[in-house]
Amino acid sequence: MPEQSSPAIYGGQAVIEGVMFGGKHVNVTAVRRKNQEITFLEVPKKDKKWVTQLRKVPLLRGIVSIVDASAKGSKHLNYSAEALADDELSPEEKAQQKAKQESSFSLTMILGVAIMGIISFVFGKVVLTVVPAVIEQFLFQHVFSSTFVHSLLEGVIKIIFLLAYLWAISLTPMIKRLFQYHGAEHKVISAYEAGEELTVKNVQKYSRLHYRCGSSFMVLTVIVGVVIYSFFHWDNLWERVYIRLLLLPLVVGVSFELLRITNSLRDIPVLRYLGYPGLWLQLLTTKEPNDEQVEVSIASFNRMRELDAELERNASAELSTLGSHLDPVKG
Repeated sequence: MPEQSSPAIYGGQAVIEGVMFGGKHVNVTAVRRKNQEITFLEVPKKDKKWVTQLRKVPLLRGIVSIVDASAKGSKHLNYSAEALADDELSPEEKAQQKAKQESSFSLTMILGVAIMGIISFVFGKVVLTVVPAVIEQFLFQHVFSSTFVHSLLEGVIKIIFLLAYLWAISLTPMIKRLFQYHGAEHKVISAYEAGEELTVKNVQKYSRLHYRCGSSFMVLTVIVGVVIYSFFHWDNLWERVYIRLLLLPLVVGVSFELLRITNSLRDIPVLRYLGYPGLWLQLLTTKEPNDEQVEVSIASFNRMRELDAELERNASAELSTLGSHLDPVKG
């Protein structure tokens, strides 16, 4: 890997038996198949102009980035799920399934995988926002009068729910492997940012925890929610729930900005501790990967960078060709 003083910032996502990395021009998923072959899904980035503009606006860019990531990430997760299912089918079953798909429309084809990804994200955020508020209201409505104390208890209940959920699903074999690939993704990014050559041995030296992880974002939304909700008084449960749903975009936007800040301050001895709650949560959402899983993560990352570089070369060549045909006066 060529040395560079300021490496580009990349992000990724664990999928079933693989890893997706997002580059400047393309998203790439690498998946380990049952026969040990590594296959790829390569999807060029084609953001609308208005989406690109919104990504530059503080507060709004967080909401846009997260919804966009949910939509695009669901496509790659679906690819990995289909690859796993395909590996389990016999040749006869594969032929029957292909014929069935060609003769009918599935739910994914009707609604689109991207839409389903957005719906899943929104539904999850709404549930994690509403349920803790309802429980806290039921248990402590007449115990405390302070709005801040109620919001704080609501945040504690939300954290308990989140930790219990993550711990429970991490016990299942498939999710445990997914969390291992999550750790592999973090290790590759950390190794790249440190300027290391991306070999399995080098990558395995790095921590499975990373400041920019979405797990850190989940913790921040809880903390930010406690603060923001404390400024708004409610008279009944329905008003409380309504206020939280109304403020949810603001909580998401502020949390995203704080995540950017904590990441930029991670090298400052005292301020780096701001990102520790998110790192602690990653002890649940990541597991130590084995060498084969790291190999898949490296393959995804390298393929993404290879395609990014190829697309940039092609774009430069097109501009050069165009310039050679332009009249120096007329342009």
